[in-house]
Amino acid sequence: MPAETRWTVDELRLLGGLLGLPGDESLPLLEELSRRHPWLAPAVAELSALPLDQWQGEYTRLFVNDRPRTRCPPFESAYRGGSMDGPAGTEVAALYRRAGLGAEAMPPDYLGTELECAAFLLERGETALLRELRREHLARWVPRFATDLREAAGLRLYRLLGERLALLFDGDGGAA
Repeated sequence: MPAETRWTVDELRLLGGLLGLPGDESLPLLEELSRRHPWLAPAVAELSALPLDQWQGEYTRLFVNDRPRTRCPPFESAYRGGSMDGPAGTEVAALYRRAGLGAEAMPPDYLGTELECAAFLLERGETALLRELRREHLARWVPRFATDLREAAGLRLYRLLGERLALLFDGDGGAA
């Protein structure tokens, strides 16, 4: 069975959403989500005991800026080309256009955007484009990103996110 047929729209959207900057509404939302996704419960317990600024600091350290380098930049170009402005963004943007989508609020190679696109394609039954997105984009870098996230994260939420992202490609043998 192809890996993308094991994916669910709900899981893809959830994983993409967990990459967002935490704010005042994030903990109550996570508490609600943990009812449908029990794997989030340990993260909710840990985050309940932390001030929001510590959670936001961890987010920044992992995904935005740390010295000497950002630990886990959630961008395909950073993983595949070593910089934030690589050809992967142009390539995935072309796939979005073929699907009738655009990525305007975030760079097209942002993982949250790619996961949202995968959810959209899965929901619409666009198997050929979904397979292309998985093989030509996500599978080429997300397994490495997931490993980096599990190793670098100081908060359980992000370690669990790394585990769940890795499960999307479990049995794939990495890039297809």
